[in-house]
Amino acid sequence: MKTLLIVYHSMTGGTQQMAEASARAARAQAGVNVRLQRADASVPNDVLAADGYLFATPENLASMSGLMKDFFDRCYYAALDRVNGRPYAAMICAGSDGQNALRQIERIATGWRLKAVAQGMIVCTHAQTPERILAPKIIGPDDLARCAELGEGLAAGLALGVF
Repeated sequence: MKTLLIVYHSMTGGTQQMAEASARAARAQAGVNVRLQRADASVPNDVLAADGYLFATPENLASMSGLMKDFFDRCYYAALDRVNGRPYAAMICAGSDGQNALRQIERIATGWRLKAVAQGMIVCTHAQTPERILAPKIIGPDDLARCAELGEGLAAGLALGVF
């Protein structure tokens, strides 16, 4: 059985909703074990034991979140040259842009020699004031459907041996 590891960090709930929607849809696919884990609880052995990955982070100050960066810092060298060619996708919960956070994940994935199997997804919350940035987020049904589609596609591709 193939394993899809979904690693996420969320400060205001938006990224968590996105990751959970992806995980629910992925779990509906037969032949795939889906592991949904917070970044701070994920270790190198989790990365090595997975066959594919979905990385989800909020955009913080035009970057991936610090705890997501911490996950990559802790796992990067232990997985280097041991996960080559495995599929991945990324999701960003952004206040306005999200492109830099996505680029950071793409660069790390390039170093790990992972294979992008979907275009990076950015969900924009349009939070522009300190109050809205720090407020709990509610991701809309259309965006959650996009997240579910991404999780479902990753799991189906793993189950079918497409990637």
